[in-house]
Amino acid sequence: MIHWAYDKRWLLIAFALGFGLLLMPVPSGLTLPGWKVLVMTLCATVLFIKEPVPLPSVALLIILGQILLLGIDSSTVAGSLMKDSVLFIMGSLMLAVALVKQHLDKRLALVIVRFTGSNAYRIAFGLSVVSGLLASFVGEHTVAAMMLPVALTLVQLAEKDEERRRRLAILFLFSISYACCMAGIGTPSGGARNAIMIDYWREFFVKPGDPATAIFDVSYTRWMLFAYPVFIVQIPLMHWVLKKTCHAPKEDLTRAVRQLKVQVGREGAMQGRHYVAIALFIATLFSWIFLSSYVGMGTVAVAGAAAFLVTGLVRWQDLNSGVNWGVVLLYGAAISLGQQMQATGAAGWVAGRFLDLLSPIGLGTGAGLLAAIMLLTTALTNTMSNGAAVAVLGPVVLSIAVEAGINPLAAGFVTALASSFAYFTVIGTPASTIVHSSGYLAGPDFMRVGWRLGGMSFVILMLFATLYWPLLGA
Repeated sequence: MIHWAYDKRWLLIAFALGFGLLLMPVPSGLTLPGWKVLVMTLCATVLFIKEPVPLPSVALLIILGQILLLGIDSSTVAGSLMKDSVLFIMGSLMLAVALVKQHLDKRLALVIVRFTGSNAYRIAFGLSVVSGLLASFVGEHTVAAMMLPVALTLVQLAEKDEERRRRLAILFLFSISYACCMAGIGTPSGGARNAIMIDYWREFFVKPGDPATAIFDVSYTRWMLFAYPVFIVQIPLMHWVLKKTCHAPKEDLTRAVRQLKVQVGREGAMQGRHYVAIALFIATLFSWIFLSSYVGMGTVAVAGAAAFLVTGLVRWQDLNSGVNWGVVLLYGAAISLGQQMQATGAAGWVAGRFLDLLSPIGLGTGAGLLAAIMLLTTALTNTMSNGAAVAVLGPVVLSIAVEAGINPLAAGFVTALASSFAYFTVIGTPASTIVHSSGYLAGPDFMRVGWRLGGMSFVILMLFATLYWPLLGA
């Protein structure tokens, strides 16, 4: 029991904190249901950060809390879990597994070096560009998993000395993970946090039959207009930072490229199933762009996954074992809790207190408030997943925007995009965790590079938020 209590101490602390807060008087200006939702959110945040239990367990506790503490009918809670954004997340995870199963990693490496040549820094830039382009559509965790063997193949072919190999690996692996972080903002399908924010805008602001609120019904292409240029500007600057910070042991990797060509040659030409998989993936992308506004992004994602199953390119057993179904449940529960924060007035109350703190120092409105939101999101996203960070902060930030008189579109985009600034810790983003699993990267490596990239991304996002987004109506 002592061992269990120590191992689960943060779970016990979260429960004790929640119980103690519920016994306190309800703060002025807040309803009892709003106070209960706020306590649940605080406890869930503690569990998100410390992870004393598997994160899907937190989702189950959120569901139980809404039923038992708020008195909401269980069928109503169940209905709130499966929004289009959650369906979209589920379909995207299934597509990710289907793509990884095609084993195109070495062929992709060869395509990259054919464009970049054998220079180490050009190959690193090629890894960033390809990783970024892919991650902007299919999610960073998928791309990081696909590109990790690509980078490791080149590293192992290029260097035999362990220390020199590690130096080259740092350059290549950061080129992948940070590109995935930055690119995940590019499209709604690039990350769960994008779909979550779109869902919040629709839930909180869109009113059927009111054309004035249609601006908050953000489509796939409208999101890209706001976010994709931010990604495009960041990639070359990120590569410049890595080139100055992570020095390759040698620049010429001709021998490694030659050996890679030999290995791919032994595997033979691409097979028909490879071309079918690529065609299905491209068809899904075009459907997201042109059809999602009519049938929903979730419908397109599920249709793409179904197409891979029907054509036999992936088996259900592969999806069943490869998809983290707990992630689907987690995001569904987090979005449901966020809706309760809005409905009970808890988000508005927190927004008011936050503005009271910022106003005396000149950050209560305009660009100063956007900067404060950006810093708050950055701090949170480096301690928990970016999707969870947006799920927790979304209702509060949108309420802050309404209270302060700034456009909720700008506040929402700043929150979603700043959630990609998880450069400082290994656990900040799945891409970082995946490349760290290679054994070549250590925690201090992330901090050494991360603070430089964080400052660069902060300045870029502020420039877009104040100069470019107003032209688009935010």
